Amino acid sequence: MIKLDRITKSYLLSGGNRHYVFKDLSFTFPEGANIGLIGPNGAGKSTLMNILGGIDIPDSGKVITNKSISWPVGLSGGLQGSLTARDNVKFVARVYGYRAAELAEKVRYVEEFAEIGEYFDEPIKTFSSGMRARVTFGLSMAFDFDYYLVDEAGAVGDANFKKKSMAVYKQKLQSGNVILVSHNMSEVRSLCDHIVVIYGGNAHVFDSVEEGIKMYEEIRTVQ
Repeated sequence: MIKLDRITKSYLLSGGNRHYVFKDLSFTFPEGANIGLIGPNGAGKSTLMNILGGIDIPDSGKVITNKSISWPVGLSGGLQGSLTARDNVKFVARVYGYRAAELAEKVRYVEEFAEIGEYFDEPIKTFSSGMRARVTFGLSMAFDFDYYLVDEAGAVGDANFKKKSMAVYKQKLQSGNVILVSHNMSEVRSLCDHIVVIYGGNAHVFDSVEEGIKMYEEIRTVQ
């Protein structure tokens, strides 16, 4: 179960006013399913993903869950820029309780998956966005979660790397689920069982993928 209980999230604007992304948002994600989280730009999808993944905290309210949830996987990542890719992976592995040979195995997996050669031992701040994405995606795939938070699953690397990433990703989904943010409706149709449309500070939950996509497309035509 993943339930949002009266989530309010706002940001302070330069003029002193607050922009509210959500006010008392409450809903429950469909159980044991792959979820497409869609909506127009600026609707709050990334904010919600960060709250679910523990990267950001709401002003009030809480996320109630008995599931393990990954950090958001996307181009921006959450790596420490002054550390090398290797040291970032070691740090995350230690946080999750891995030591010695098990830790070394996690590092080996990400290094081989990312395919960035000697750059794996260079500071993350020197990486291109594509190199960073390879590391962040590989890091997420190195761990087992009940739910993976993924932003644009097909956006990592060149055609060959995308194919490799998608194969590993689908393998993970044999034992876990995904909450996927994407503007690619073919990708949503391919991977998702249910849809949550984020719009106007509200969440609209659809058991039918096509009905959810229909609402999303209607919103796009009026914006």
